Amino acid sequence: MNKSIIGTILGACTVALYMVSCSKSNGDQFTSSMPSTCDTVNMKYATDVVTILQAHCYGCHGGNSTAGSGGIALDSYINLKVFVDNGKLVGNISHAAGFVPMPYGLPKLDDCSINKVIDWVNNGAQNN
Repeated sequence: MNKSIIGTILGACTVALYMVSCSKSNGDQFTSSMPSTCDTVNMKYATDVVTILQAHCYGCHGGNSTAGSGGIALDSYINLKVFVDNGKLVGNISHAAGFVPMPYGLPKLDDCSINKVIDWVNNGAQNN
């Protein structure tokens, strides 16, 4: 008899726990912490590309920091455009075969950042 009561209580607790863990409020909490979508439409040099370069490239390829980077400076539109035109910017940051993976010795940039640069390049790599 006691085993029957304990089994019923445990069963009821399990069902209650399951219902609470799957409630809408918990689901809303989970979805609100999901990463936002990545907008890669109409990227601009000054507001989108430079931000990515500052965060990931200028440490080695900035005006005052080109030692050990083959003298490659990417901190101006004119300097960057050379690497856009020869395909090295996209090839390097996307870790494409035949290109030196950048940032050198570090993990590849996140897909959102790469796709922002690709959109900018595909739309003419304007100095905007």
